[in-house]
Amino acid sequence: MKKFIIFAVMATLALGASAEGYQVNSLSAKQNGMGHTGVAQKLGAESMIFNPAGMAFMNRTIDFSGSFTAIFSSASAVYNETKYTTDSDPSTPMAFNLGFNIYKNLKAGVSFYTPYGSGINWGENWPMAVMNQSVKLKAFTVQPTVAWRILPNLSIGAGAMVTWGTVDMNKGLISGESFGMVAGAAGVQWPASATPASINLSGKAAVTVGINVGAMWDISDKVTIGASFRSQMNLKVKKGIASVNYANATVQAMLQDKLGLIDQANFTAAMPAPAVWNLGVAYKPVSKLLLALDLQLTQWDAYKSLDVEFALPVTAFDQHIPKNYKASMLYKLGAQYSLTDRFDLRLGLMVDTTPVQLDNFNPETPGMTRISPSVGFSFRPVKFLSIDAALLYVAGLGRDGASVTTTDMLTQQPVTYTANYSISAWNPSIGVSLHF
Repeated sequence: MKKFIIFAVMATLALGASAEGYQVNSLSAKQNGMGHTGVAQKLGAESMIFNPAGMAFMNRTIDFSGSFTAIFSSASAVYNETKYTTDSDPSTPMAFNLGFNIYKNLKAGVSFYTPYGSGINWGENWPMAVMNQSVKLKAFTVQPTVAWRILPNLSIGAGAMVTWGTVDMNKGLISGESFGMVAGAAGVQWPASATPASINLSGKAAVTVGINVGAMWDISDKVTIGASFRSQMNLKVKKGIASVNYANATVQAMLQDKLGLIDQANFTAAMPAPAVWNLGVAYKPVSKLLLALDLQLTQWDAYKSLDVEFALPVTAFDQHIPKNYKASMLYKLGAQYSLTDRFDLRLGLMVDTTPVQLDNFNPETPGMTRISPSVGFSFRPVKFLSIDAALLYVAGLGRDGASVTTTDMLTQQPVTYTANYSISAWNPSIGVSLHF
């Protein structure tokens, strides 16, 4: 029973559970069209997200940009030769950036963006409901930033990432198959496809602070390199609430003695939002063409275990669950061509590798390597205004034979769920930029 409850809580802290799943790489409508590159590009206020040092090259008094992305995702799992698909609401990452000129070589600004955020809905009744039914996740960051141009071709920048979030998750506590055996002995018929009891886990991650620092160097008129680092942050739910829901009154009467202890119980749980290293190069072979390459290393190997502690009187359920993620790489390529003085075209590609091990695979974060091509454009109807749009498609390479093992709450026997997973998503983005 202890292990089962902890698997439920695991998804509550999914703020960073999968680099390619919940870590948002859609924070700029303009840069989404270029594969979300930007570490070595001079993006004005938007550089606060990609590389704070880039804002030091801003040649405007005020620079503002805002972007919205709608993520329409779909996941499927083939389990026992039957295919199950998600029915998820779209997620809406966003970012707003405002930069100011203080001196010729000193700039300051503030960003508001969603570094983590997604949702998945497998439905209430499916074979792996005990692992996950649905998750809704939102995380927010406010980042005040300062950038200094030390030399005409060299800059540094730093920002403080003030981050918090919320999560709401549902999962089955007992499988229909397991409950059917117990119910049958009591003369009650129960279909194996129906989940008899579920738990809702909700909580708020307390405010935590990290740093986002970077440097940028113009090697020549055609080549710029950049590097940035986002520090690890420890996300912690200090007082989550667990609520048990029963399929009907008969089920409640049969299970309340077992499950009543965790209904309305409080818990704390903590996990890292790992450090991220970025290295980028931008190359301008001709005046109208810009090429970019970014490499991103996320230190998911810092996620060794999920530590969960329940408040009295259920402290016996405290657990330290091994996760043993591995560090993962994200490769980004982008190109921008200025077709006219008012119209830019963009192409991009991202290849995002997964940190999730094949034998520790949970459907609330179906991790797999993903390939994401993108297209985009910017149109400037007037000198101070840019309208930006992009479309990015996420194609998961699939994960066959992915498994996770848990303990059946009623029989206390280990149960392994093995399935073949696939995912895809359409991510349209729109944004505006203003500068004066």
